[in-house]
Amino acid sequence: MLNIRFIAAIAGANLVALFGNLSFYPNNNAIALSHENNATVLASVWDQSRESYTGNNKMTVYRSPSCGCCGGWIDHVKKQGFQVTDIKTDEMDVIKQQHQLPQTLASCHTAIINGYVIEGHVPADDIKRFLKQKPQMAGLSVPAMPSGTPGMEMENRKQPFEVLAFNNKGKVEIFKRYEKY
Repeated sequence: MLNIRFIAAIAGANLVALFGNLSFYPNNNAIALSHENNATVLASVWDQSRESYTGNNKMTVYRSPSCGCCGGWIDHVKKQGFQVTDIKTDEMDVIKQQHQLPQTLASCHTAIINGYVIEGHVPADDIKRFLKQKPQMAGLSVPAMPSGTPGMEMENRKQPFEVLAFNNKGKVEIFKRYEKY
């Protein structure tokens, strides 16, 4: 564990907090921020934004009412500036079919933004970059539920994964590859 004294201003929803200590845990993608009153806030490495995006940020997310990791991913995209309408439904297969998501690219939740499908635990920075590029693709997917992706943080477990771009004609290409993160 590495301790660094610092003063940081963290802005989000008009909230500014000053912290006294930063602890970085490289093996589990977590950063602990300690305040003078010894309260600790864990932040994911995915919370650090590297991409800016000024377009439409309204996203609708469909998920099973019983899925906890979907809530973690929603928290991630909200921290990155997306406005989320969270729709819990037991009809996830129907939602995926309505949006022509190939079954091989399916994951646990489906988001729609600017007409694009975002499937699974796609990092927010990749969504921002994709939206800025406005490609002739249907969307992005992180198939299955790889450990270590946003919302799927699990201590030391981090699986390599790919963010895949796809169209409605069956074309799939690698948008971003994460081997070490």
